Amino acid sequence: MIESTKNAAVKRIARLKQRPEREATGLALLEGPQVVREAVAHAAETIEELYFTSTAFERHPELAEAASKAGIDVEFASDAALAAMADTRTPQGVVAVAHQTPVRVRDAIDAETRLVVVLDEVRDPGNAGAIIRAADAAGADAVILTGSSVDAYNPKVVRATTGSLFHLRVSTGASLQAAVEAVREAGLDLLAADMHGEPLPGVELGGRTAWLFGNEAHGLSAEARALAGRTVAVPIYGAAESLNLATAASVCLYASAFAQRAG
Repeated sequence: MIESTKNAAVKRIARLKQRPEREATGLALLEGPQVVREAVAHAAETIEELYFTSTAFERHPELAEAASKAGIDVEFASDAALAAMADTRTPQGVVAVAHQTPVRVRDAIDAETRLVVVLDEVRDPGNAGAIIRAADAAGADAVILTGSSVDAYNPKVVRATTGSLFHLRVSTGASLQAAVEAVREAGLDLLAADMHGEPLPGVELGGRTAWLFGNEAHGLSAEARALAGRTVAVPIYGAAESLNLATAASVCLYASAFAQRAG
């Protein structure tokens, strides 16, 4: 068992909270039983290290068993040592280190792809993670985060996906222009979500579609909107000033999912 917060492994894992360390190593910090459970189930080969506190091991025996069956060594850490590794203030006693598995933007989309999300200048980790989770729930095939967006392997993004990060193709780092070109070459319709667009209920969504979502504060730039075939808005029927980005994205994605399945 690792006892000390000064242990070399603890310090090495803690450094993965920082983007430069993640980029240098190609590794990511996974935290919490749900995220680790999905990683074990869908990407076990990427997991390099897995740590439990004694309490978490007793609370989640099925997770420890699944990890062992997948050939992943389970190690123990004290509460203090695991807290030093973790990114949250109240960690749940399970931390893993895994290799990142992003795909190239052109490999994120193929002839069978029906629903894609493109995030441009989305900076809030909670929003990005929630959108990845919504995309997964709506049956999307891929999520593309442009280079101006938050890192998909930011620990807060990973937690907010609750494991959906391991269910879809995720591309990071490409320019918006490269993402748009990949979408067009694959024959998908590109729709920009913006409050000044045409109302969502009147838009035909049964075809293969890519949704483009922008920054939480100022939305999509005029240049980004110009790249899309159409601009679509989620209407506000009540007195709310606006919708949270992740909520609006969920509405758009489910509208596409319903239309595609109805067709």
